[in-house]
Amino acid sequence: MIEILNPALLTRAKDSGTLVADILHTLKGRTTVGTNLLEIDRWAKKMIAEAGAQSCYVDYAPSFGRGPFGHYICTAVNDAVLHGLPHDYTLVDGDLLTLDLAVSKGGVAADAAISFIVGDTRPPESVAMIETTERALAAGIAAAGPGARIGDLSHAIGTVLRKAGYLINTEFGGHGIGSTMHQDPHVPNTGRPGRGYKLRPGLLLALEPWVMANTAQLVTDADGWTLRSATGCRTAHSEHTIAITDDGAEILTLPKQA
Repeated sequence: MIEILNPALLTRAKDSGTLVADILHTLKGRTTVGTNLLEIDRWAKKMIAEAGAQSCYVDYAPSFGRGPFGHYICTAVNDAVLHGLPHDYTLVDGDLLTLDLAVSKGGVAADAAISFIVGDTRPPESVAMIETTERALAAGIAAAGPGARIGDLSHAIGTVLRKAGYLINTEFGGHGIGSTMHQDPHVPNTGRPGRGYKLRPGLLLALEPWVMANTAQLVTDADGWTLRSATGCRTAHSEHTIAITDDGAEILTLPKQA
């Protein structure tokens, strides 16, 4: 299903997007060496409830996971990259952590992810990988607008990732979003320009470039959810929800407090 939102629903989407971004901003600020992943999940649960919103994850049970997910945020550490199931792990200096959050408020969902290094140790390769996903995300957003095609966004994202030397996995990528978290169209992290669905004002997309340092192959953890690099290398993931407008694209998942 591809959903085109009317102006009233777009206003709600902006509220959801700001909430997601504010929660991620707060969680990043609270997360230090010694923070447990289950503690981050509890913080997310509390903030979602206090905002009168609903988690898109806790009851989520798609075919690719061992559902329901049962938690409120995805927490992926080091070689984990997607769908990281919170568990009893205490973060140490130099860990690369990805937080991925989706909530629904007023009947409209928003989705975003950030990767960052915990503590003072900042491995240059990890920093470069995070920065590459952020640049790829910016390139995908810059390519979005009415009349553009999905392939234009995918090509822009993939060009940045490939130029930086990363292999690209196309099993998981960006997606449409609206009254539900995951909708058509699929937005691969590489593609051919001029191909695919033509973007229209009112369409919401979650764009999410992610990479693994030296592989494109994923393995599923024993928890049935967490996807890790097949070689055990580090990973990074950046995501924003955007709205296609008459003039281009608007990022919805920017924090008020940043």
